[in-house]
Amino acid sequence: MELVEKIGEFNSRFSRWSANERLAGYPFIENVHSVLTPVRRALPMLNLGLICSAGAYIDGTDPFDIDSRDGDTQFREIPREVASSDLRFSAKGYDPAAVESDSNAQVPIDRLTEYEANAVIGGLNECWWSVSSYIPNAVRVADELAPRIAERLHRYEVQAALLIPASRLCHQTLSIVARGIEQSGIPTIVISVDKIISEKTRAPRTAYYEGDFGSVAGSPNWREHQLRVLDETLRWMETFDQPGIRKLGVEIETLVEAARGER
Repeated sequence: MELVEKIGEFNSRFSRWSANERLAGYPFIENVHSVLTPVRRALPMLNLGLICSAGAYIDGTDPFDIDSRDGDTQFREIPREVASSDLRFSAKGYDPAAVESDSNAQVPIDRLTEYEANAVIGGLNECWWSVSSYIPNAVRVADELAPRIAERLHRYEVQAALLIPASRLCHQTLSIVARGIEQSGIPTIVISVDKIISEKTRAPRTAYYEGDFGSVAGSPNWREHQLRVLDETLRWMETFDQPGIRKLGVEIETLVEAARGER
């Protein structure tokens, strides 16, 4: 399976694209096929890897290059012990206000640590992977970024991966990365708030809800909402029997809570 189908067509259209942050005229990829790696361990027994594309980096280190036409295909391997106050974000394509207010809105380390403590998951990997929010060159994502991240996941013996995009473009980026990870033998699931892009790019497993760019893992400073998004997403990972997209039920409960004044 090709991570990006019709590469020649994409390269031709991408070469003619007039780069702009609004992505006007951008040739989003359209995949037809996908792959599905079965989940071989129950959630309470697996080592979960986290990949986020909000452009996070540790304060004092080099930020992502968000000005190049192709985008920055490097990644940052960040120890989970790094405090959220030490994170900075190279944001492009999304408003960083939410993640700067509460990093769990995009990088839910605290929520997943709670799941680890309560044996919902066997463990959260000792480090997580940060990717740029702006990588227009999808072929470089497939050729460079996806295989390198897959190699690191295997090095850490990660048994399943959760991928959380932040912007419209990085929904495409992480779908490609998820396809590469699954092709290497590790199951994945992507949280999405952009159904159209997710349907085009065809990650193996996608959990979709009508949320906002920049707070894809749940509303900032609203622990219960974040837990609800993550809980339903992770529990669904085991139930997919073919590639596809499922809609999370978090919006209905959120509206009910808001009506009751429970937030």
